[in-house]
Amino acid sequence: MTSIPPLPERDAVDAETFAREIVPAHRPVVLRGQVAAWPAAAAAARPRETAAYLARFAGDRPVEVMIGAPEIAGRFFYRDDLRGFNFTREQVPVPMLLAKLVELAESDAPAPAPALYAGAAAAADHLPGWADANPLPLPTPDAVPRVWIGNATHVSTHYDVSSNLACVVSGRRRFTLFPPDQIANLYVGPLDVTMAGQPASMVDLAAPDLTRYPRFAEALAHAMTAELAPGDAIYIPSLWWHDVQAEGPLNVLVNYWWGHPEISPFPAMIHALVAMRDLPPAERAAWRGWLDHYVFGEEAPHAADHLPPHARTVLDAPSPERADYIRTYLLRTLGGR
Repeated sequence: MTSIPPLPERDAVDAETFAREIVPAHRPVVLRGQVAAWPAAAAAARPRETAAYLARFAGDRPVEVMIGAPEIAGRFFYRDDLRGFNFTREQVPVPMLLAKLVELAESDAPAPAPALYAGAAAAADHLPGWADANPLPLPTPDAVPRVWIGNATHVSTHYDVSSNLACVVSGRRRFTLFPPDQIANLYVGPLDVTMAGQPASMVDLAAPDLTRYPRFAEALAHAMTAELAPGDAIYIPSLWWHDVQAEGPLNVLVNYWWGHPEISPFPAMIHALVAMRDLPPAERAAWRGWLDHYVFGEEAPHAADHLPPHARTVLDAPSPERADYIRTYLLRTLGGR
């Protein structure tokens, strides 16, 4: 496989620098040692120590754990026929998950271990007090710290609608990122049946089949990668595709999503598939003009300036009231025939 160049890196930054330089650039960057002062990162020398530290905060509230047989080699994905997935899901309390991971880590059995992965567990619900003991010194407005716990796993290339700051607590993680404009070269899988909410690339980054997916070679030409150790963090802007491979018997990551849109753009795109994609070419071109005028064009925010404020309704400036009005309008119109 073609050598992938490294992601940009810099040392840990303060809150002002993060808000002034990192986020507005909308470019991914690795922040080495950003959370090295966390007690959780300091306890990451061995799986048993990591598990013991997390267990201080863990209650009995279960998390959803993805469980894959050793044969999947940690890559959670679809079955070959795309009728379901190559893993199962179980509700497991965090202490039980940690104990199992330690048991597997310390086992002398020669056989490969099953893949275990619990993702996006809100720290306040599953590890109450953890966030107070490990505060994030960066501005991520309204973000909820979420914990990801597992062993050696591979999460296929996917995206997040929100901005993302991911912090490695234990183990090592390799992140490989692709710009949003590479979507056509990533061979995206089903949009409505997904492993964890977001559509994912069908290409196995660890062993890409360029005969089956030839355009992926172009995506690789735009990829960047980095390996993160405990205490490191990575900023991933919204809609940047990222593939995540975790190494080691006990990996823990904490991430922060922020900047959630009041109404997700994704359902709007699905609606456009039904309403516009299959129209005759001339009609599609006409609707493209509408979308450019009201949504994508530089003057779109001012498309209703000629109307009095009370008549702008869906075209008004963003606000909670406008979002509620649009939701009601869409429910009413989508419910009709």
